[in-house]
Parts: sequence; C-alpha cells; structure tokens
Amino acid sequence: MNEEQFVSDVTVIGGGLAGVSAAIAAARNGRSVALVTNRPVLGGNSSSEVRVWVVGATAHGYNHNAREGGIMGELFVENQYRNPDGNPYLWDALIYEKVRAEENLTLFLNTDVRIVDASGPDDDRTITSVTGWMMGSERLIEFSGPIFVDATGDGLVGFLAGADHRIGREARSEYGEPWAPEVADDVTLGSTLLFYTTDAGHPVKFVPPAFAKDLSTTSIPHNRIISAGDNGCAYWWIEFGGELDTVRDNEAIRDELWSVIYGIWDHIKNSGQFDADRMTLEWVGSLPGKREYRRLLGDYVLTQNDIIEQRFFSDQVAFGGWSIDLHPPGGMYASEEGAKQRYADGIYPIPYRSLYSRNVRNMLMAGRNVSASHVAFGSTRVMATCATIGQAVGTAAALAVASGLRPSELDATELQQNLLRDDGSIFGIAEEPGTSIASRASVTASSSLARLEVRGTGERWPLIKDAAIVFPVEDVLSGLALQLSAAAPTELRFTLSTPSHDQNYVPGEVVAQGTVTVGAGHGQWIAIDPDWQPDGATNVFLQLHAEPEISLDLGAERPPGTFSLTRKELLPKHERPQPLREWSDRPFLRRSFRFRVDSEAPFQPGKAVNGLLRPFAGPNMWASADFAEDAEPWIALRWADEERISVVDLVFDDDVNEDLINLHHHRTPFEVMPSLVRDYRLEAEAAGVWTVVAEGRDNRVRRVRHVFREAFRATALRLVIESSNGEPRAHLQAFRVYA
Repeated sequence: MNEEQFVSDVTVIGGGLAGVSAAIAAARNGRSVALVTNRPVLGGNSSSEVRVWVVGATAHGYNHNAREGGIMGELFVENQYRNPDGNPYLWDALIYEKVRAEENLTLFLNTDVRIVDASGPDDDRTITSVTGWMMGSERLIEFSGPIFVDATGDGLVGFLAGADHRIGREARSEYGEPWAPEVADDVTLGSTLLFYTTDAGHPVKFVPPAFAKDLSTTSIPHNRIISAGDNGCAYWWIEFGGELDTVRDNEAIRDELWSVIYGIWDHIKNSGQFDADRMTLEWVGSLPGKREYRRLLGDYVLTQNDIIEQRFFSDQVAFGGWSIDLHPPGGMYASEEGAKQRYADGIYPIPYRSLYSRNVRNMLMAGRNVSASHVAFGSTRVMATCATIGQAVGTAAALAVASGLRPSELDATELQQNLLRDDGSIFGIAEEPGTSIASRASVTASSSLARLEVRGTGERWPLIKDAAIVFPVEDVLSGLALQLSAAAPTELRFTLSTPSHDQNYVPGEVVAQGTVTVGAGHGQWIAIDPDWQPDGATNVFLQLHAEPEISLDLGAERPPGTFSLTRKELLPKHERPQPLREWSDRPFLRRSFRFRVDSEAPFQPGKAVNGLLRPFAGPNMWASADFAEDAEPWIALRWADEERISVVDLVFDDDVNEDLINLHHHRTPFEVMPSLVRDYRLEAEAAGVWTVVAEGRDNRVRRVRHVFREAFRATALRLVIESSNGEPRAHLQAFRVYA
C-alpha cells in the first residue's frame, strides 16, 4: 500500500479539547496545521462518545472570575447560545465547525498514529515524522514538519519519540508534596464509563446480561450513592483501573466498567428499592474515559506546592483552578470516599516550561500529559484547563516555526503578548504599552459607574452565620453602607481584609476591624467606616460576623466586580485552611446583599486601555452609568495627531464569573451573557467630522475584531453603546486599536 505524505508547519496529534485548541491557535497565527485524531469525532472525553462535563478553573463555581477565555471561552459562550440543554451531539458539531472554519487547518479524523520517526541521542531527540492509519479509508499517511504537539492524553507520541516521562505517583521526598505517598509507585487514577437514562413513558422491564455484576457481592451499594434519577457524570465514581495499566489493560478495564454499569441498572430496576418502573437505558458508553497515564517531562515539573501557594511564574501562559482532585486506587471498590480534594485560594498560573519536552527538541505537550507531578496533575487534568494549555502550546508552536527556534528557546514574553492579543487565559499580565495605539490616546467617556448600589427585593438573609461582601476599591474607600434589619438593638462586628493574591476573593491580610451600633428597625442603612484606605487597586473582603438579631437585606442583582458570600462549616474530613471552600456565593449567584460604596475609580474609561483583559485587583473594565441615566453611553480615544487605523479589537464583558457547562451539570438561565454589549457603532473623527466606520448588531460574543480592508486616518475613535443583552449598563473590557 502506498504511503501518503502530508507536510505542515505544525502537526497536532490528539483531537481532544487540548489538541483542538492547539491546532486552532497555530492556524490562527498563520501556520499550516495538521490535526490528527484516532476518533471519529472531536472533543475527547467531552465528546458524545464519552460525555464528561468540561470543567476547569471555575471549579463548579468555587472560584470567582475564573472561566477560561480564548478558544475555550469561545466554545463555552457559543455552546450556551446554541445548546443550553447540553446535547452532546450539538457539542460535537460546534467543535467540528470551529475546526473546519480555519483555512490553515487540515483535519484527519479516524487516523491512528502508531509510528514516530525520531532520531538523536537520548537527551536531544528530534521528531521528523509520525505515521497514522486512517481507519475506514485504508490510508497510510506520514505527517512531517518542523514542530509536533503531543495532545494524545496518554503521551503516546512522546513515548514513541523517546521523551522523558513518568507514570504513577512520585515519592513525597521528591518534591516535598504533602499528598504524595511515602514511596513512589505506579498507581494512577482510573478510567470511567458513563450511562444515560430516560423515562420511556410506559413500563419497561430489564433483563440483565450475563456479564452484569451482582452489586450485592461488592462494596459499591455501601460506599457509593446510587439514585434512579441520576445519570451521566453524576456517576463519575464508576472508576476502575488505577491499580492496573490504564493503557495496556484498557479492554479489561472497559469490560469491568460495563459489568458494573449493567449491574447498577439491574439494581435500580429490579431490586425494588427504586421508583424506576418506566425508566430505560438510553445510552451506555463504550470508550473508557481515561484520567491518567504518562506525564511527559519538561524543563519544569509543576507540583502541589506550586498550586496551593499559587506561586508566580514569569513565564505563565495558562491558568488552572480546579481542586487537586485525587481518587483512591481501588476506584469504585474502594472503602474511601470517591475523591479527595484540596483547593488553592484562587486560580494559579501554569508555566510555559512545563509544556515542552526537555529532551525532544521539537515537541510540545498539551492536555493531561504535561509536565506535572501526580498530585499537581490532579488539578491540571480537567479539560477546560487542558484547552487553555492547548491554546498556549499552539501559539508557541506557530512562533517557533516563524522564528526557526526550538520551543525551549522561545521568549516567554513574546508568547504571552501573542496570547493576550488572542484573548488567551493569562491573568495579571498586561499587553505591552505601544502594542495598541490606544495606549497613547487620551480616554474619555460619557459616564462611568460612580457608585455600586444594589436595588432591593424585600427579601432578607438572617445573619445567623458569618457573611461577606467582596468589592473593588482603588486609592479611596468611601461611602460604604449596608441595608439591614434588626429585631432589637444590637451591634454588628466587621472585619476588613485584602486578599493574599490579586486574583483571589477570599480573606487574606486583616486591615481593619470594628463594631457598629444598630438600632431596632427594618431597612436601615448603616454606614461602615473601617478607618483604612487602600494604596492602589485591590479587592476588599468585608466580613460581617454572625449576629442573630440582624438580617441583611437582599438585592436583585450582583454589581460588576462584587460578590456576596456566606460562611459554611468545613466537614471534619476537609483539610484546613480552605477559605475557597468555606466561603460560598451559591445561595446568591446573580444577586447580592444590599450595600453601596463609591466606585468611580475601578470603572473609569482608562481601564479599557490598561492592557489587562481579565479581572485582577479589580474588574479592569469600563462600566458606564445605567442606561436610564446615559441612554447611549460612549467611550472615546483621542490622539494628539492623526493616526492610521487598520484594526479595532473590542473585548466585551462576558462575565467570566458565570460557570458555564457544555453538557448537563446545570442549566444557565440565559442563552447570551447579559453583560455583553448587543448593539453598538464605531465612529471615527477626521477634520472635525464624525463618521460611522463599523457597527455591531445582535452581538453575543466576547471579542469582536473589525479589520478594515483600507486603513483610514483619524484623530479620534468613539464606541457608542446602543444596548446590552440585559445588563442595565455598558461594559467594555478592552478597546484596542492597531495600525
């Protein structure tokens, strides 16, 4: 059989979200790309073949302002519009559409890479090609080019190329990780199969197949929760194979998982313990969703301590925020709880040095196979985090090809700046001054949000346990007051803290404490003067100590940059401290306690040109006054001299605090983020005359790029906001202009 040849700048092997994001990023950065995957659909464990929720740094809502941006953010937001009910086939179609939309990208589905041609000494290997067999089409294809990305999950390409790697758990002494075992071993996290059920509308019997497990002979009914109404990822704990080889023993693992699924269904249908007469199986997975195998080693190995301490890396190119989430080796048969979790105080950075091979000179890694210890991998392994890593790696691959450098030789600052241009998932790093000519313009606006104030609902929240409000301040804290009700005269104790890191929203350093006298009565506005002033932009955490006589009045919205939280007791099994787990906004979500505070500085128009694309020590966005006060708010850039303008990049606020999901974990009540600008016009001034140069109608995306075929000259640009998708004011994260 003749072998076909395909040459591209970047070859990405693996079609999960990490590989998809890497391929799209490299293609958008001008490189020719081959995306090769051995599955018939894209999305990996998130696809209709496996159906795992896409989770990431939001940690199902524990972390604030943590939803991923860039390519993963595009997928989340578009899926919410098209597929709010979480149909897995529509999710497949969206990913496929995104890939097919890239002119520089060629997709090879059903193509199993089995051969890697690599040469050189063990410490300096080079891949020249990989060869895949396209099933169904009976084509043997050799893929060659200068840069390869291993996004296989199992690290197969790296393994076949001779890359340094690890399988299993490191000893505690190796990296000083408290959660590592005393002695290293080969234990990994196991694999899972899922199933879906449906109400058939009539009685349905179930005759179990002969291979179905008799659950009464196992520990499962005693140690795991079984419910007739659950399905899909609610059964994430159907896990097996952690004490086996999750690759070599994949078939045996699948058989055991099948036996347990049909055994669980037999138990639900035929034990008489459940109301399941009309229920039937709708779908059972056949492809085990793997969690762990090889981890390919880079110039740095991310560890538990890096995550928990949120260590800063000057070469950060992505972030994570899922808990360190480790499962017992025995999986579903273990007597221990199905998962042991430890949260950092907020999101943490992931360094570029962990994303390329330390001994294969032209290979990068994307996904769960990156350079991390077993314990750190317990957090980095989730798919939205893998996707952000993928975008960083794809961008790096494109830059490496353009510069003729090996990935390890790339300038991390150049990579970061390219990722910021593409709205990548980086926090606390700004676009360099001068990159956008907006940075040298004077910025004005028709209005700015001058006070955070919440409209009332008449509802009250009893202060029987501590509560808190987080809000942004800058230079001055003034006008702080709460609306509350008191059944009898009493005192309200408060503590004011600043976070230990600027991306955090939990208490850190205590900066003020005090007590306020409260008289009996309803709906009182109580002023709080902490006698403290910030020395710059920061979030502050106002803790209100429990007082049974007091109820806090509730508001109908959550003002931008703010959170209302309540304190809950950690369970005895939880490690301490874990403030992220202890302070929750889940009872409030899109609502807030009624409070007010002067806020003009955090929302000034200059925030839209400060180069930061995400909340960090504040929202980093311009917000106008309410539309009721400023019907068509505008923000304008004015230059001293006429500027040549060819591209205008608008980054709107898609509320990265909203925890979106691709499948069925929860349903978000709106299809378009209310905070996004809906209708706008872009006007340019030349010779004293304003002209409309672009418009946006029915916008539902975060980033809009206006590219002008013929550049024009102007002394000023003005963005006029005509409407939002529901927010009572205009929000703009970034206003970028390129010549």
